[in-house]
Amino acid sequence: MPGLRWALIIAGGYAAGAVGSVLGVPSPYLLASLLVGAVLALSGRVRDRLPGPANRTSQALVGALMGSHLTSSALMAAAPSALPLTAVTAATIGQSVAIASFLARKGRISRPSAVLGMMPGGSSGIVTCADELKADVRLVAFNQYLRVGLVATTAPLLAHWMAGGSSSGPAGDGPGSWPGPGLFHLVAGPDQPTGLLTLAAVSVAGVLAGRRLRLPTPALIGPMLIALVATMSGVIPAFAPAGILQDVVFVLVGMDVGVRFTRDTLRRVRGLLPSILAAMTAVCLGCAGMAWIFARATGTPLMDAYLATTPPEGSTRSSPRRSPPTGMSPWSRPCRACGSWS
Repeated sequence: MPGLRWALIIAGGYAAGAVGSVLGVPSPYLLASLLVGAVLALSGRVRDRLPGPANRTSQALVGALMGSHLTSSALMAAAPSALPLTAVTAATIGQSVAIASFLARKGRISRPSAVLGMMPGGSSGIVTCADELKADVRLVAFNQYLRVGLVATTAPLLAHWMAGGSSSGPAGDGPGSWPGPGLFHLVAGPDQPTGLLTLAAVSVAGVLAGRRLRLPTPALIGPMLIALVATMSGVIPAFAPAGILQDVVFVLVGMDVGVRFTRDTLRRVRGLLPSILAAMTAVCLGCAGMAWIFARATGTPLMDAYLATTPPEGSTRSSPRRSPPTGMSPWSRPCRACGSWS
C-alpha cells in the first residue's frame, strides 16, 4: 500500500520537524524532513520519488504562500526607500550570479545548479523549482540549506553585536516553545473555510494559468502570480497557508529532495565542499557590503539593513511565527530577493 507507506514517511518527517522546531533548528520542517528522506534513501528503504500529485500540490501551495507576502501596506512603507532598495536588491542578485558562474567554471557544477544554489533568499521556492529548471535539485538543496545554517548561526550574533547587546523578539519565541496557531488554523486570517476555499481557487487557477502561459515551473510561478494579484487587490480574504498546513507543505518539499540523495551524491558534494564554502562566504560578504551601502544611503540602522540583505530566508520563511528583530524598518518585508524577515 504505497499511499499508506508515504503517509507514514511524511508523518515521520513532520514529527522530526516538530522536534527541530522546539530545539530552534532553522527551517525545521524542511531540513528535518530532508534529512529523514535522505536517511531512508541512503539506507535503501525508499527507492522512489514523492508521488506526483503531492509534489505538484506542495509547489502550488508554496507559490501561493510566496505571492501572499507582498501587500499594499508593505509597498507603501517601502516607497520612500524604493530606489536604493531596488538597486541593492538588483546588485545582490547580480553579485550572486557572478559568484555562481565562477563556481560553475571552477567547481565542476552545472551553471543552473550553481546559480540556484547561491541565490540568496527564497530557499523553499528555489528548491521547489530546481528540478524543472534542469538543475541538480540535491546540490541546490545542499547549497541553499548549508547557507541557511551558516547565516542562521552567525546573523543573530552579528545583530546582537551591532545592536550593542540588546535582545530582540518576544519571550517564549525561541527554542523550547511550541510556536504557531492551533491545530485547525490552516490559513492566515480568522475565516478558515473561506480562506481554504480561496487558497484552493488561487492554487488551481494559478497552475492552469501557468500552463496556459507556458511559464517555467507553472505549478509554482502561476499560483505565486495569482496570489500576488489577489493580495494586492485587498478584497480577497487572507488565504496564505499557515500553521500545520504550512508545515506539512514544507515537509513535502523537504522529503521530495531528501529521497533523491544517493551515496554518489554525497561523495560528489564532499569533493565540492571547499569551493562551495568559499562561494558562500563571498555571497554573504557581498550582502553585508550591500547592507552598509544601503544604510549609508538611506539612514537606516546598520543592523536593520544587515538583517534585510543577509539571506537567511529559509529559516524565516518556514518559521513565519517568529517575530522580526526589534526596530526592524517596515521596508524589510518586501525585500524578498534579499531574504528579508517577513
